[in-house]
Amino acid sequence: MEKIKFIDLFCGIGGFRIAMDEACRENNIIPECVFSSDIDKHCQDSYENNFGHRPAGDITKIDPKDIPDHDILYGGFPCQPFSIIGQMKGFDDTRGTLFHNIANIIKEKQPKAFVLENVKQLVGHDEGKTLKVILHTLEKELKYTVRVAVLNALDFGLPQKRERIVIVGHKDPILFSYPQPIRPFKPLEEILEKTVDKKHYASDYIATKRKDRHKSSYKLSIWHENKSGNICSYPYSCALRAGASYNYLLVNGERRLTPREMFRLQGFPDSYKIINVDTQARKQAGNAVPVNMVKAVILKLLPYVATSLDMSPVLKDYEL
Repeated sequence: MEKIKFIDLFCGIGGFRIAMDEACRENNIIPECVFSSDIDKHCQDSYENNFGHRPAGDITKIDPKDIPDHDILYGGFPCQPFSIIGQMKGFDDTRGTLFHNIANIIKEKQPKAFVLENVKQLVGHDEGKTLKVILHTLEKELKYTVRVAVLNALDFGLPQKRERIVIVGHKDPILFSYPQPIRPFKPLEEILEKTVDKKHYASDYIATKRKDRHKSSYKLSIWHENKSGNICSYPYSCALRAGASYNYLLVNGERRLTPREMFRLQGFPDSYKIINVDTQARKQAGNAVPVNMVKAVILKLLPYVATSLDMSPVLKDYEL
């Protein structure tokens, strides 16, 4: 079986890695993670417990030359405001940001492709100037062909309305297109646990308050408070948020999601070991990349990478 080497930056608990592993397994390819990095100790613990090696720490302290050669770079990088914006100075515009570290690694290692993920708000951040600088750096400075799309986890078999920007780049011009949505949507009831500990139930006061303010038209739904304070319900979940109130999401206005349900919402298999306390598990799930969504992107990208590595005969006939 063939191997594709990749690195997993800002890896969190390994959503990109699971997506890559699953996509490669379907195509008789062995994925080899040659480097991972995350600054959060609890995420490092989870990653090590599930994948057998501990991610390196602060990426800003690591020389790109010391990172192993790889074919694909994955990174769900945090987005801080850029210190200099809109001057089209490439690397100079990104200094002081974590994207700059990604750009430096790409420049040094020249991977065949990369997939970057961030919050949807990156599209309009600083009136669109931030994204413009990122794309200028990737396309004009680093000479990659780049495609950008906002994808929704709900469209890829996860009962969660979670929109994220996904940036795909490749060394050579190809006719890459993003995956098409899957219909119908997966219902929430398919990921809910049958038996739930009492500790996950909201207090009578909270439950009554929710039910008095809103009557759900769905048999099973997620209720949450939106920015105006109104209660909304859906037959799927709104986006998990790492720093949200413990009562932000309630199933039928009665109980909170369990850690396992949160991980399922993000596409993590039940074989994934949740080793942290509930507070950390909620944070980790809320920060994770939706596995099904990025897996669909990877499946579209693999033919190009495999062809560039003379591996195309082992691949299924995925249309570019």
